[in-house]
Amino acid sequence: MNKVVIIGCGNVGMSYAYALLNQRTSVSDLILIDINKDKIEGEVMDLNHCLAFAPSKINIKAGDYEDCKDASIICIAAGANQAPGETRMDLIEKNTKIFKVIIKEVMKNGFNGIFLVATNPLDVMTYITWKESGLPTNQVIGSGTSLDTARLRYLIGDKLEISPKNVHAYVIGEHGDSEFIPWSNVNVGLQNIKEFLTEKELEEIYLEVKNAAYKIINKKGATYYGIGMCLVRITNAILGNENSIITVSAYDKENNIYVGLPTIINKNGVKESVYVNLNKEETEKLQNSINIIKNAIDKIGD
Repeated sequence: MNKVVIIGCGNVGMSYAYALLNQRTSVSDLILIDINKDKIEGEVMDLNHCLAFAPSKINIKAGDYEDCKDASIICIAAGANQAPGETRMDLIEKNTKIFKVIIKEVMKNGFNGIFLVATNPLDVMTYITWKESGLPTNQVIGSGTSLDTARLRYLIGDKLEISPKNVHAYVIGEHGDSEFIPWSNVNVGLQNIKEFLTEKELEEIYLEVKNAAYKIINKKGATYYGIGMCLVRITNAILGNENSIITVSAYDKENNIYVGLPTIINKNGVKESVYVNLNKEETEKLQNSINIIKNAIDKIGD
């Protein structure tokens, strides 16, 4: 049995659920948990009505924390949303309180699967999940810069009229304002990106990636479809034991934080992070990102 539990069934949680239903996955059971019981009962009915056209059979139901005991993956998408004008870091205090309650309830039911965190500020909330759960670091994963990376690959592909599947590029660091693109490692096919685009064009793409969430929030109030697809991609890598490289937020032992890096994902969660060769400027940017995450964690009270 491959049971996935989603805690927090707002826009992000339900985009993940709907994307799971639309793709062929090995998920056998999908459990929705939310403080609003009526809402999830309605969501379950709505999703079940899709099953006649879904590529896979999934048992979908509204549940509670007792359902977490034998889950393969628990995705936490609960918490306050980023409002227009807010940064992801502005959410720390509100979401830390919410997470401590959720994780305590999950762990007292004997959960020993993989936590997949989707709540902002992403790297900080993933770290809190690890600390509060007491699980090994490989069993706690944040969605990290997977969405930022998907945005980057789309923008480069769109600019060059090449499939984003053939763009080999990563956004690394904090899922937030200090994230960056190590252009020295970006390839289209086997050629470096700088053979295709000017420095000005690269900077424009970087700013578009970095500010994408703010633009979407200002225009439609929230972002959710993109992260929903990223969560399915990570889920499939775990349940399929793929050993795929995805830019998730994984534990960095040297700095005792969670940070977005290309990471090998399999049935155990994180197999290992792939430390890319960075030039001097890129190394400084990664260190800056690490410092911002560290400082945010240091400000959290008990």
